[in-house]
Amino acid sequence: MATIHHHHLPLLHNPTPPAFKPKILCKNSKNDAAFEEKKSGFVDYDKGIHHVSTQVSGIRKDQIPQRYRIRVQGDRFQKDWSVSQVVQKVLELDHKSDDIEGLLNRWVGRFARKNFPLLIKEITQKGSIEHSILVFRWMKNQRNYCARTDIYNMMIRLHARHNWTDQARGLFFEMQKWRWYSKELDIPSVSLVMLGQCKPDAETCNALINAHGRSGQWRWAMNIMEDMLQKAIPPSRSTYNNLINACGSSGNWREALKLCKKMTENGVGPDLVTHNIILSAYKTGAQYAKALSYFELMKGTNIRPDTTTLNIMIYCLTKLGQYEKAIGIFKSMREKRAVCHPDVVTFTSIIHLYSVNGQIENCRAVFSTMVAEGLKPNIVSYNTLMGAYASHGMNKEALSVFNAIKNSGLRPDVVSYTSLLNSYGRSQQPKKAREVFEMMKRDKLKPNLVSYNAMIDAYGSNGLLAEAVEVLREMEQDGIYPNAVSICTLLAACGRCSRKVNIDVVLQAAERRHIKLNTIAYNSAIGSYMNVGEFEKATSMYRSMRKSKVIPDAVTFTVLISGCCKMSKYCEALEFLSEMMDLKIPMTKEAYSSVICAYSKQASALTKYASLLIYRKWKEISFLLLFDIC
Repeated sequence: MATIHHHHLPLLHNPTPPAFKPKILCKNSKNDAAFEEKKSGFVDYDKGIHHVSTQVSGIRKDQIPQRYRIRVQGDRFQKDWSVSQVVQKVLELDHKSDDIEGLLNRWVGRFARKNFPLLIKEITQKGSIEHSILVFRWMKNQRNYCARTDIYNMMIRLHARHNWTDQARGLFFEMQKWRWYSKELDIPSVSLVMLGQCKPDAETCNALINAHGRSGQWRWAMNIMEDMLQKAIPPSRSTYNNLINACGSSGNWREALKLCKKMTENGVGPDLVTHNIILSAYKTGAQYAKALSYFELMKGTNIRPDTTTLNIMIYCLTKLGQYEKAIGIFKSMREKRAVCHPDVVTFTSIIHLYSVNGQIENCRAVFSTMVAEGLKPNIVSYNTLMGAYASHGMNKEALSVFNAIKNSGLRPDVVSYTSLLNSYGRSQQPKKAREVFEMMKRDKLKPNLVSYNAMIDAYGSNGLLAEAVEVLREMEQDGIYPNAVSICTLLAACGRCSRKVNIDVVLQAAERRHIKLNTIAYNSAIGSYMNVGEFEKATSMYRSMRKSKVIPDAVTFTVLISGCCKMSKYCEALEFLSEMMDLKIPMTKEAYSSVICAYSKQASALTKYASLLIYRKWKEISFLLLFDIC
């Protein structure tokens, strides 16, 4: 009886090499000029624009084999285009309706196999994946086509740029089939060698790791790395960098650090790109303090930071509230332009920094400086400036930036519309906010969770609770599920409208949808209950918050203490104060004011206020309240 063995097909095939490997000698060694890249420029002094392009000739009609040259000699439809001309003509066609294959079949250069890698290189660099796929498909149907590793590498890299991970993996397996079938087919030995050249190398694996990393599939990337080691393909520094980036971009900064350590142990030292990837991993994982510590260690090496490094540092310092240090880095970058010149990302980060601080005039000044220095703002820059205006309800300025986006040739995205919508909501114009919301849909942009939350806030902050609830229903019908921010907005609206029943309904709706309330949501619920005079429900909500192990903050106790004082429950206010001190939560000015009021009603203000002042070392209390007590 015959025994059947089932073998698992590994990621990298490893067929038995042929016994005989004849060498292929190229008779034509004088075609080097055909593969040289020549730059050509165009300057329009009237419009103030310039354009630089790279032209590649490739093998032309007088250099193709004689049998093909005779064949196309008298055919007026056959064109002797250069490779760059072919790419330009292909890109001018519509990939859905126009006959791209017909155009390529009129190109004389198709009879020279060496033109194929140049053609793929040129068209993939342009970035049009649809056109590249059609050209690659046509190329594989040519009789003189020979599968090459570099061609597949370029196609895999292009798919990675467009986040087409599955298609990139399909190309990876397809290139190995060319190699696999060449061992089984009865073909001449020369063709055997040519087909056998197509096998994955380090660049192939790098491109595939990059594809998986961009889509967040870091475990797949790790598996590819393990296969490389099993097949004795030595990983390069780029391999490690791509793999570290795959882990870091997914927020898995611990795994990224392990790989960096392993990289050093294997004798491949980290470079500036590696350090930037590690810093970016810390940034993605919200480990801002660790990023600053790593940056200090990086200073001890011989690797000098670049603009990307300092941009990450500015971002982390802003998140940590160290605004002066972030601005100091920005100023040093402007002073040392030759080393690390600020780019669009740098200016955008500084605009965001001033926006967080509420310094709107500085936001506009930084934006104007960026334009004056010859940098072209991108959509993120415009959105950041618009968001700064929106946060202060400056709808006219936000609309001006929105129009500037269109005038600059950019297309407003969902963030642009949401910021404009928010600016109208913050300026008590919910109808205008709704118009922007509908305009976003007409422009074939789908509102996201933030857009719906901004619309709910626009209605809720203006007392239109019914309309806010209707937006919540519309949101769920569109397949977008509300989160804690949606619940916070509705709870705050209920508190403003003094609707006791609606607060309970909103909380029940959150429970049915399995939405876990965070600190901000609990604060909104407690504040809403306090606003409608429901002291018992407010304190019950606080106990539920502690039971759910959600950590209260200064806002929580400020709302509780001030609410107790408004309802003349001074003893309860002092109990919350004692609990706040036990948790070592820093007090706010509002909480201090409420505590002073509570002590004054308890007829022991001066003594206890003095002890409180010494205990907390507070020096900025309003002394007018103290004089009122006396």
